[in-house]
Amino acid sequence: MSEEIKKQDLQGEGEECVENTAKAPETDVKETKESKENEKKKKIKKLEGELAAKEKALSEAEAKYAELDDKYMRLYAEYENFRKRSAKEKESIYSDACADVLTSILPIADTLDRAANTEGDAEQVRKGLMMILKSFEETLGKLGVKEMDCLGKEFDPNLQNAVMHVEDESYGENVVVEVLMKGYEKDGKVIRHAMVKVAN
Repeated sequence: MSEEIKKQDLQGEGEECVENTAKAPETDVKETKESKENEKKKKIKKLEGELAAKEKALSEAEAKYAELDDKYMRLYAEYENFRKRSAKEKESIYSDACADVLTSILPIADTLDRAANTEGDAEQVRKGLMMILKSFEETLGKLGVKEMDCLGKEFDPNLQNAVMHVEDESYGENVVVEVLMKGYEKDGKVIRHAMVKVAN
């Protein structure tokens, strides 16, 4: 009887071992599946977090772009307005300057017109023309235009054009001996070069 009990006990133990060994792989497989599922869920959460961060960054970049684009468009519009206003002012300044000069010169033209319609001998006409010429020089002086003083001075190609050349030992080398047409300047800028005869 004790042998039968032992055999049954051994059989029972063997069956338990077989059951335990059979159950063990099932639990390992379940645990492995669960851990893989957990890892997948973690990866998904991580990727969703990264995606949300990138979407936020993209949204901020788009907002910054829109802001910069708006600033650029405003600046461009301001520049265009400034350019148009400057061009208009430039034209206006030129027109105003011409009007000022002509207003100063027109009285001289009126005087010349009256002189042309008067009768008199050559001496009277000459005196009248000298008065008109003096008035013209005064007007140029008021406008800041002055005649260049060239006669007897060394020739300067920046101020004069030499149209004639003469050999004369009584003058130094490269000296202006005659002014054929007066030159004028304003504030150091040449308005018209003087035409001169140069010696030696």
